[in-house]
Amino acid sequence: MTLKVEKRGDMKVMLAEGRIDPGLPDRLAAALKANPEVSEIWLRSPGGDARAGNAAGRIIRSNFGLGTRVPSGWACFSACNFVFMGGQPRMIDPGGVFMVHMFTRTGDRSAIDMSVAMGTDATKELIGSIEQDSALLASEDNDFLIRMGVSRKLLTDIMYRQQAVATEEDKSTRRCLTQAEALKYGVTYAVE
Repeated sequence: MTLKVEKRGDMKVMLAEGRIDPGLPDRLAAALKANPEVSEIWLRSPGGDARAGNAAGRIIRSNFGLGTRVPSGWACFSACNFVFMGGQPRMIDPGGVFMVHMFTRTGDRSAIDMSVAMGTDATKELIGSIEQDSALLASEDNDFLIRMGVSRKLLTDIMYRQQAVATEEDKSTRRCLTQAEALKYGVTYAVE
C-alpha cells in the first residue's frame, strides 16, 4: 500500500492506496509520525494481509481523532475494512464501496493439491492447520471489532455468512454494505 499526504481543502489527508502488505503497519506509523497534521486517511484497497490490516487499524486508533474515509468512487475491501475501522470518525461517502467477505485460508491451491497428492495424513494436517489459524483469526477479528466500537454482529450477520470460496451453486463471496448497514453495525456513525 502506498501512503501519500496531500492537501484537500483546508485539511491534510493521507491517501492510502493499494494492496495491504505485512510492512504496512511500520510504514503507516512512520508516515503518521512524520505528518502529525494529517486529519483523515482516505482508503482505496482490494485488501491483502488480514493481520497487517488489523495492526494498521490499531495504529490509526492510537492517533486520537484521526478519521478514515472511503471517498465516492473508491472501494475498501477485505483487510482494508479493518484499517478503516481504526478511524475516529469513520465515513463512507455516498458512492464509496465498503466490501466485506468471509476470510479464507484455502486460497493456496498448490498447497491443497500437494497435500492431497501426499495422502490422507498430510491432508488432515493441512486441514487442522487451516482450522486452527482460522479460529485464531476469527478471535482476533472479534477482539478488534469490540475495541473499535463496531458491533460483533457485523461478523456473524454479514461477513461470516458469505461464501468463503465460490461454488457452482453460489458464486457470491462478497457483499457491499449499504449506508444503513454501516450505521446499524457501527462501522460509521451519524454525523451531527
